[in-house]
Amino acid sequence: MASRQLIGMVHALPLPGSPSYLPPTGAIVERAVEDAILLEESGFDALLVENYGDAPFFADRVPPITVASLARVVAAVRAAVDVPVGINVLRNDAIAALSIAAACDARFIRVNVLSSMMYTDQGPIVGQAARLSRLRAALDPGIEVLADLFVKHATPPPGLRIEDAATDLRDRGMADGIILSGRGTGLPADEDMLRQVRKAVPDTRLLVGSGVNKESVASVLRTADGVIVGTAIKEDGDVNRPVDPARARALVQAARRSERQPS
Repeated sequence: MASRQLIGMVHALPLPGSPSYLPPTGAIVERAVEDAILLEESGFDALLVENYGDAPFFADRVPPITVASLARVVAAVRAAVDVPVGINVLRNDAIAALSIAAACDARFIRVNVLSSMMYTDQGPIVGQAARLSRLRAALDPGIEVLADLFVKHATPPPGLRIEDAATDLRDRGMADGIILSGRGTGLPADEDMLRQVRKAVPDTRLLVGSGVNKESVASVLRTADGVIVGTAIKEDGDVNRPVDPARARALVQAARRSERQPS
């Protein structure tokens, strides 16, 4: 079996401008760099930096202070590790994510709602694939776009089939990869749904974006091309805590063992 991609989450603490921000900003940068180094040392193939601490989130355009602060974090992480780094600007500021990626030489971005629309706790969010694809062409066509399918903490429009949404992301949204998650942070993706998506887009990179742990990673990677892991590799399995190197290594080892087993 070919090697599957393991992406580790770097959850930034609340950034300047968010209601939970606690100065100094330098401490936020240090925590992100520490987590990033631990993830790289544990064997993760790539990292995804996210402004997770900024709840409640803006729907689709964050303030300039968030863009500036997250760029500072990403630049520090990029300087500290050799693995590829990606960016997700919550809730759905894909333009900011792509701009930070271009400025900081990041390799990919995650977009929660790239095409169609979703009902979320921020209200209805409509994808802006047209704007994003044109900006990517202008800034750096090499930056990859990983797009969520029926993103967590959200509800799809009535009647929208997941197979149709997947093919639209690939063909009309121009996503380089598709992410399937559970209903919320740390919750596993539905296995039947995962198989449906794999059948609908067999040649598109498919990742599972939540709920993966050392016990489930081998099973998930039998269908998916990779995983994005956050909660399971934190201290005590608490998404708000720092990365636990023992948990991170255990998950990577479980994933790599599964690759060596006959299919």
